[in-house]
Amino acid sequence: MFYVYAISSIAKNYIYVGLTADYEERINRHNKGYERTTRPYKPFTTILIEEFANRSEARKREKYLKSGIGKEFLKRLL
Repeated sequence: MFYVYAISSIAKNYIYVGLTADYEERINRHNKGYERTTRPYKPFTTILIEEFANRSEARKREKYLKSGIGKEFLKRLL
């Protein structure tokens, strides 16, 4: 299984979208500051987690959520 997740910074106006096989561990890494791209924006709250059977489907959804219309969709979930 693969997961697409979206997290939102509690401290700043920032949304991050990612793809992983273990979303709990990945989100914990973001919150602990282990990921360089998200370190300045921690801590995070989870907006969305979606499960996919294969990586290619998950990647398509991740690309959509990273697009302008996808980011607007995520902002409405906040």
